[in-house]
Amino acid sequence: MITPTPESLTALFRRTYGGAPAVIARAPGRVEFIGNHTDYNGGAVLGAAIDRYVWVAAAPLPGDGPDKPRPRSSAEQGNPAGRLRLFSANGPAVLELPSDPGTKITGSDSWANYPLGVWRSLQDFSLPRPAGFDLLVDSDLPAGAGLSSSAALELATALALLALAGKKDLPPDRLAALGRQAENKYVGVPCGILDQGTSAFGRAGHLVHIDCRGPVFSRVPFPTGAHLWIFNTREKHALIDGLYATRHQECLAAAQALGVALLTDLTPAQLPPLEKKLTPMLAKRAKHIIEEHARVHDTVEALRQGDLATVGRLLTASHRSSKHYFENSTPALDLLVDLLEKHPAVFGVRLTGGGFGGAVMALTRDNFTEKDAASIAQGYSAKHGRTPEMIHLQAADGAQLL
Repeated sequence: MITPTPESLTALFRRTYGGAPAVIARAPGRVEFIGNHTDYNGGAVLGAAIDRYVWVAAAPLPGDGPDKPRPRSSAEQGNPAGRLRLFSANGPAVLELPSDPGTKITGSDSWANYPLGVWRSLQDFSLPRPAGFDLLVDSDLPAGAGLSSSAALELATALALLALAGKKDLPPDRLAALGRQAENKYVGVPCGILDQGTSAFGRAGHLVHIDCRGPVFSRVPFPTGAHLWIFNTREKHALIDGLYATRHQECLAAAQALGVALLTDLTPAQLPPLEKKLTPMLAKRAKHIIEEHARVHDTVEALRQGDLATVGRLLTASHRSSKHYFENSTPALDLLVDLLEKHPAVFGVRLTGGGFGGAVMALTRDNFTEKDAASIAQGYSAKHGRTPEMIHLQAADGAQLL
């Protein structure tokens, strides 16, 4: 996968729209370090913004925006102000829409619901927005791998559209809330704040800790001598297909049956006497969320003490809980976890993101090499029949205008 640059985006924008972009923004993907599905349950989560990004280049349509209107090129004839044009570097053609399409887009252009949701959310948040725009998206972040390409697209789009409208100073907590609103209200995924919050608050060399009840954001130094690896199963997960929303509803039902507002109102010690109020399935969901919330706090404490062995055990315990109690793993994810768990240079490993496909994250010692990763991939391929994508990641800075 080729890494975009401002120069490559500008060149592609010129070829697509006939003129240069007025703004370029990028936002990082994220690794869910630990805290699987705890965010929308009011729990704690720990994530890392990563050095893989979604890039957005944009320009106002002629006559729109706070700056002097740019000249109309031949490519822009017939595209009056008040219309939206969107293009993905992975797509075949420009998608041109009226100012307010009114309904969700389906099919191969459904990715456009994310930037359109952001554009609509700007109005919901009483923020300025351009009446029309040309927008181009490129990325070196694998879509559907559980690395939150959707949140990165939302935040990069928000920064670009705000800049077109003359606003370049949105605080990161408000930026994260805007992206979450777009995904919840206009795309239809009831996500929590983990993805957008981590992408907005990321800092190189740090993890992002979020108390989702506030939400309250803080940063935890990433341990020296440890590394993050992603192994993408290439099983694309599609959260909008319903499994994510189903788990959300199950958690709400469990909380209601237990008489609490949120599952994370309870501690692991408080749950066993109350489990008789739950069906076996809801008891499993509650057990995962309540214990996962506690694991996040234990992980932060172990990180601060430099106890990477304990961190690793907590990560792997998180995966086992996701597999057995939350039931959002897959055989492909489990196979990668089993292979990595046996490697002596791996502290711990777990699925990352919503699950139901996607990727696993391994926390490794610094002597885990490309050769070791290739050996894991070979073992996976021998049993699963496809080669996983391997990515060595660094914790990175959050969303920004370039």
